[in-house]
Amino acid sequence: MAEIATLIHEFIKCVAPPTRSCVDNHRNFEENAKDLGDKLGILNCRKEDVATQLQTEVCSEKQAKKEVEKWLQDVQKINAEIEDVLKRLHSASYFSRACLGKLAREKIDVLDAILQRGNFPEGLVVNKPTTALPFPVENLEGEVFVKERIREYLIGNEVPMIGVCGLGGVGKTTIMKHVHNELLLMESRFDNVIWVIVSYPLNIVRLQHEIAKGMNESLPENEDEQRRASRLMQIMGRVKYVLILDDVWQRFTLKDVGIPSPTKENGSKIIITSRKVDVCKSIGCEIVKVSPLSEEESSNLFLDKVGRDILQVPELEGIWKAMVKECAGLPLAIVVIAGSMKGVTDVYEWRHALNELRERVRATAEGSEDEIFERLKFSYDRLQDSNVQNCFLSCSLYAEDYEINRHDLVEQWIDEGLIEESGSRQAMLDKGRTILNKLENSCLLEKAYSEDYIKMHDVVRDMALRIKSIGPQFMVKARMGLTEIPDEHRWIENLEKVSLMENEISNIPLNMCPNCPILTTLMLQGNGKLTQIPDCFFANMQGLKCLNLSETSIESLPNSIFNLENLTALLLCYCQKLKHVPCLEKLKALKKLDLFKAGIEVVPEGIEMLVNLQYLNLWCPELMELPTGILSNLSHLQHLVVYTISSTLKIKGEEVRGLKKLETFQAQLYDQQDLNNYVKSNHFNRLSSYTLVVGQVEDDFDSLIYVSNH
Repeated sequence: MAEIATLIHEFIKCVAPPTRSCVDNHRNFEENAKDLGDKLGILNCRKEDVATQLQTEVCSEKQAKKEVEKWLQDVQKINAEIEDVLKRLHSASYFSRACLGKLAREKIDVLDAILQRGNFPEGLVVNKPTTALPFPVENLEGEVFVKERIREYLIGNEVPMIGVCGLGGVGKTTIMKHVHNELLLMESRFDNVIWVIVSYPLNIVRLQHEIAKGMNESLPENEDEQRRASRLMQIMGRVKYVLILDDVWQRFTLKDVGIPSPTKENGSKIIITSRKVDVCKSIGCEIVKVSPLSEEESSNLFLDKVGRDILQVPELEGIWKAMVKECAGLPLAIVVIAGSMKGVTDVYEWRHALNELRERVRATAEGSEDEIFERLKFSYDRLQDSNVQNCFLSCSLYAEDYEINRHDLVEQWIDEGLIEESGSRQAMLDKGRTILNKLENSCLLEKAYSEDYIKMHDVVRDMALRIKSIGPQFMVKARMGLTEIPDEHRWIENLEKVSLMENEISNIPLNMCPNCPILTTLMLQGNGKLTQIPDCFFANMQGLKCLNLSETSIESLPNSIFNLENLTALLLCYCQKLKHVPCLEKLKALKKLDLFKAGIEVVPEGIEMLVNLQYLNLWCPELMELPTGILSNLSHLQHLVVYTISSTLKIKGEEVRGLKKLETFQAQLYDQQDLNNYVKSNHFNRLSSYTLVVGQVEDDFDSLIYVSNH
């Protein structure tokens, strides 16, 4: 009997837990079914949040992480599975409740695990792979020997570091662009081909970041220089690279930057271009000297740029050949001077130009920078139109080798008052593009990577800044890594324009009050660490016309800004911490107010008093409303943009009809009827650019109605 009792006891021990579990699943069936549905709802809410955040963060430079994409796929897959389980639970018989209750509990555990994976504490996106693109280049005139020598050093194992040296404008960068493009075709030889423009002054932090970016890597912003150097050393040490450092002016050590020394063993290479031989030698480069072009090469390049139709005028032969000789074989001088003579066929004008060029060059020391300057200034003077010249000089406010968006540049010229007012904004934009084309055709500006961008050769920029070092001056310290604003004694009385854009300036001394009565343009945009400006800072800048504080972290505007009675353009784009703008009514001359993506929540007080306003951008996500009656006072508006994805910020079409000069209009109208009435009006037909939106944003973005011509 004892043995039987033992067997029964053991049997009960085996079957009791499963039986209990089965009973629990049966008893908790309703609760498990409800928990499963609730958990799926929570997961789908998280999925929507992730999808929405991705939509805002993914851009031309960022892409979703693979783990995020995999998680979204898993959520989609589990949704289908759970929907099937929920259907089965809904129609479950009494006898299947235990089994399905168990399945529901298992799926709840799966959902918990997926939810846990969906936190992504390190973010949803990463940098997109940076694939080096070939430079747009023209046929290389001459310098074949130099290019072949560089190529031999790159292929061979004997020379790991190459220094390409020569005068400014002799063609160092052009040669290296051709070499760079050839290296991209040699995929099996090198893992990475990295091109970084160094320029003056040397900024180690920026150089480190640019090298990392060229390798599709990133370095922490908050680490010190030495730690970043160690990280970069590790990153670069894993690959076989070619690093091209263009336009180097100052000595540095590879170790300080974090560049591993190229050796026979690792097969990597470094190429430096510089006007200074000693800089290249200081880090052990084999020097390759770029010499001026031969007479034949110079003539071919000149004819390519000026147009070979001058060969049809025999009287010009001796003159243009003499002009080529005055260029001393410098490709940049040849290209720029030929550009200034393009389309000229009159012999007298050619002879006069030659005499003028000779006088300039002979007044300088042979081979000096003054000689190069005078050759380039010859082309600047031949522009003749002072407006065109001023537009050209304005390009030097940007950092060296900066790629400038064409449209933004023309807008800046308009803001600075360099383009005369016409009947419409489009006419002014057209005039600006015409000037831009003239500067490009004169070879004083050159195409950048993209057709939408333009750039200035560093030697041409040096010439422009030298011109503005006499008389009303420019102070340009753009993208130089400044952490402090230049001392007050540098803000001299005859400053005309100041550019401190894209630095790391974090504050301005509280008592700083520069005395710059003729200052017309101040560019502080891109100083993301700048949080405040002293109240007195603008007190002695009565002539200021254009003020750009975009992409800063300012939280308020200083009081002195509201006494700038000549201010015509105030740019506050991407000032997301700027929640409030005080009364603007004193700024009667203001023609442009750009608050694109600023953090303001209410329309600035006194905006209705800005009767000369032509350009108003209120694309502000936090802005709640645009009070009725404001627009009717702004009769000169040509450009009006208001945030279109808001549940409260709406405009009535009838308010806009009184703006007879309006050309660009983006806004959300009240309802379908309002949209229909406005679209049928003559006012709508006069618009050249429009985006109109109607719908309840809080309901569904897909339900919005868009009317747009771009």
